[in-house]
Amino acid sequence: MTNETDLPILTSLIAGGTAGITVDVTLFPLDTLKTRLQSPCGFFASGGFQHLYKGVGTAAVGSVPSASVFFCTYDTIKKIFSKQVDPVYLPVIHMGAACAGEIGSCLVKVPIEVVKQRQQAALEKLSPLLICKRAIETEGYLGLYRGFVTTTLREIPFVLIQFPIWEWFKAQWYCAKKENLSIIEVAACGSVSGGIAAAVTTPLDVAKTRIMLAEKNIHSHVDCWRLRTSTMLINIYREQGVQGLFAGFVPRVLWITLGGAVFFGAYQAAVDFCSQSDVLR
Repeated sequence: MTNETDLPILTSLIAGGTAGITVDVTLFPLDTLKTRLQSPCGFFASGGFQHLYKGVGTAAVGSVPSASVFFCTYDTIKKIFSKQVDPVYLPVIHMGAACAGEIGSCLVKVPIEVVKQRQQAALEKLSPLLICKRAIETEGYLGLYRGFVTTTLREIPFVLIQFPIWEWFKAQWYCAKKENLSIIEVAACGSVSGGIAAAVTTPLDVAKTRIMLAEKNIHSHVDCWRLRTSTMLINIYREQGVQGLFAGFVPRVLWITLGGAVFFGAYQAAVDFCSQSDVLR
């Protein structure tokens, strides 16, 4: 396991991209099930258990740049500030770095997520280009950023929980072992921290999904851009109670628990490979 505070930017880019595409492709069916469970149309009306890989191409295209941007930002900020502060303040550095990385990542991630989730929840087969065209025709180019605020409001609390816990688990494990962690041990830390963060932030994920799936009706006077996270959460609670706020809880927590292991395991494996490669030295 390489010292992550000394990672070059190119290593962070490659490792982040590798981790992103690995987890998105391998666990995509769980993501589809979660999206359909959260759909306002209902699980079976949105496709049920059929075609669980709808939208996987879109997800694969977006996963590499979004994860690369995140880890490049996260590792760079951590590298700059970790050696300048007392170790007791390291969780604050990790939280700040994760927030900055997530905001940058969302600029790439949200348009991909909008297209992917509409593919997942649509009964008919729609191409990514057709979904983009529809969104632009009815809402302009900002239609591709539907749910951006909601996504960042979901992702920032998520990374504020996940990354300090991940770093803390690794530090405690390192202190117990007195040697660097293996890829499997890093993956285990990512799995547990991801599951905890996923459980806590599920209501925000439900609101984000509902907002992204809502398409503007050109014959309606209702402006879909007035959909707000707080309003959506209140509406879901009024219609379905607490159960509605935690729709898709099991597949989401399972997906991110497994995904945390795959994601951080792939990230660490890529870091170790890049660190040993003559090309990147």
